[in-house]
Parts: sequence; C-alpha cells; structure tokens
Amino acid sequence: MSIANTAAQAMLSDALLRDSNGDNRIRHLELDLPLDKVIKFVSVGLPLLLVSMAFAREISIGPQISCFPPNNFTIKQAAYVDTYCWDSLMHHEFDTDGNFEERSLWVHKMFPYSLLVMAMMMYLPALIWRYLAVPSLTSDLFFIIDELDKSYNRSILNMKSFYFSLFRAKRKRYFEYPLLERYMQCKHGSYFLVSMLFLRGFLLLTFMSASCLYLIYFHLSAFLQDEFSCFVRTGLLRDQPWVPELVQCKMTGLLVFQVISLANGAVYVLLAPIVLFSLLRLFCWDTTFLSLYEVLPGLGLMSGQKLGCPLNDLNVLLLFLRANVAQLRSLGNRC
Repeated sequence: MSIANTAAQAMLSDALLRDSNGDNRIRHLELDLPLDKVIKFVSVGLPLLLVSMAFAREISIGPQISCFPPNNFTIKQAAYVDTYCWDSLMHHEFDTDGNFEERSLWVHKMFPYSLLVMAMMMYLPALIWRYLAVPSLTSDLFFIIDELDKSYNRSILNMKSFYFSLFRAKRKRYFEYPLLERYMQCKHGSYFLVSMLFLRGFLLLTFMSASCLYLIYFHLSAFLQDEFSCFVRTGLLRDQPWVPELVQCKMTGLLVFQVISLANGAVYVLLAPIVLFSLLRLFCWDTTFLSLYEVLPGLGLMSGQKLGCPLNDLNVLLLFLRANVAQLRSLGNRC
C-alpha cells in the first residue's frame, strides 16, 4: 500500500513545476534548427541586401549608361538619347554579310528584380516549413518537454520516498511511465517531419541551382560588354538625315553588376554543401540529449532499444529538443 500511495502522490505532483504562459513559450520555442537559421538568413538576406544596393545606385545616379551623341545635338537631345537607349537596351550591329542584327541587354535593367525573385524563392521553403510542419512540431515539442519535466519530478519524488539505490530503482522499475516512451515509439514510425525537412533542403538546392544557372546563362553574355550601339533613328526621327543610325553608349554600372553577380553566385555555391550537410545529419542518431535523463529511476527512453534507421520524426524531435534545451525547467533545476 505504501508503494501505491507514493506512486499516486508522484502522479499527482506534476504541478510542482508550474506551467508558464503558453504564448510566451511559443515565442521562445526554437522552431528552426541553428544551421537552418543560418542558411535562411544568408540565402534570403543576401539577395535583399544586393537588390537594395542596386536600387539605391539606380535611384541616386539614374540611367546606368552614358551615350555619346553627335556634336550637333543639344543638351536636351543628348539627355533624350540617354533615356531612350536605357529604356530600349538593345545592342545593334552589322554582321559580316551586312545584315542588321540586334541583341537585348535587358538583363542589366532586370537584374534588381531578378534578385528580388531569388530572395522570394529562397524564402519559399522556410514558408512551407512554417505553415505545414511547425504546427505539428510545436505540439510535439510541448508534449515531450512537459512529459520530460513531469517524469523528472516524479523520479525525484520517488528517490526521496524510497531509500534504495539508484541501480536497484532502474533495475526493478517500481514506477513505470510508459506515456512518453510510447509517444516516442510512435514518432519512431512517423516520417512527416523528416520528409518536410528533406523537402525544404531539396527546394533550397533546386532554387540555388536555378539561380546559378540563371546567372551563368543570362549574365555571362553581358558580363564583359561595357559598350553597345543604340539605334536612335526611330519614330519621327526615322527620315531625318542629320540623325545618325547608331549612337555609341557605355554601361557605367557594369562593375556593380559584375560584383553583385559574382558575390551572389559564389555565396550560393558555398552554401550548397552546408545545405547538404544539414540533410546528411538526419542519417545519424543524436541521443546525447536524452542520455541526461537515462540516469533517473523508472525513465528509460532509449536504453535497450534498437533504434534502427534514423530517418524518422523521432530523430528530428531529438534535434529540436537539443535546440530547445532552455525550455526544459527540469534540466535547469539539475544544472
């Protein structure tokens, strides 16, 4: 009877660790792993930083070209040529057969907007994770953290109530707490969170590869071309003999274009192995966190179990529990 009485008191003593405000707990809960936070910050923040630099230069300087009209052009006509050639951004030239050819240089004008699209693409995997996986992850973490605190509390009370050794308590297991263990066993056979993490990493790698291919394919052709010939004899000026057909123009913002393109592409190339590493860590078990609780009597979450393949939600939860170690009040009491 004394054992049953003590067990009942232990089960009813969970209020010893008071629950904090739920909203505050959600705000302080880490729902992104530290490495994923770094990847999101760099992949999204870098294009936004570069696009702000590009827009700031365009707003402060204006058209990123300087044309050389004939000497008989007035100041207003020269300004018109600059504006018209910047709006068209078409390079005109004659081939070997004397045919008139043109090539678009709109990549210079669309470059800030393409960076903005890159930032939106890089944020999309984090957005999918936030709205599809975070609700389930939040409830799982709250339950496991609460149960770990309660199990710790019960085990401490058990040790105070019974004067037997720690070895005997773990061997006999007078008090069983199967709820948390069964919950984790259930998560051992679940694959929702791990699949969402793989989807997030796969989308990031896909978008990084697409961004690098875009920079190579579209920017390489205009990367070294700092001059182009603009065709200005159009509209009302088509039949004016004093207006030359081609006006030579120079790209004044080519250096900024080159630096931004190289920086964006280089960072994404260096970031790809980090994304791969964040996915490869899911292939290894991380049980160091729960090993702290294995010394408690009656709480054997991982001992004696064959963990098997680590690609499941349990391994993901262990990673997030390690990132949210500050939320465990029982661990804080032990420290």
